[in-house]
Amino acid sequence: MPSHQQPGEFPLIDVDPHFSRVVRYFRPSDYAAWGALSAGAPALYYAWEQISPTNAIKSSKVRLGVPATLGVIGGFLLAYQRSSFRFFGWTENEPEQQKDVAELSDRASQGKPLYGDTGLSPYLQGVAHRNSAFSQLKLATIPWFNFANHSHHGVDTTKYTEQQSEQQ
Repeated sequence: MPSHQQPGEFPLIDVDPHFSRVVRYFRPSDYAAWGALSAGAPALYYAWEQISPTNAIKSSKVRLGVPATLGVIGGFLLAYQRSSFRFFGWTENEPEQQKDVAELSDRASQGKPLYGDTGLSPYLQGVAHRNSAFSQLKLATIPWFNFANHSHHGVDTTKYTEQQSEQQ
């Protein structure tokens, strides 16, 4: 399988990580960025209202709920993208590498599929991969996540079985 390694100074972990893995690998800084954007959007909206009032806050139709909702969604997408970049090896990812090796080596030692069970045919696994690989780069246009378990991740999976044999 050809590697999908993009230019980066850190090791590739996964070119198409599953949604749950990306979220599980969030760092405290990702949660902080999410929280900052969640709080910052309504605060900025409120400040703009004070500078140039549109009376939208006083209106029953538009309240701070809209900017707050947009802030929460935007903050999550930012945190998701930051975590994904570590999977791609585009930002520092040492803790994620260790967690990845430990998690997938454990799955290998239990005889489970490394990337989860799937009911998809090999063709549909490829389709799912092609539709979601590097989709984190387009989150501002269309939020698209990988919810399918498949075997196309652009890495040599022998390191997980080697890790398991070293532990025995």
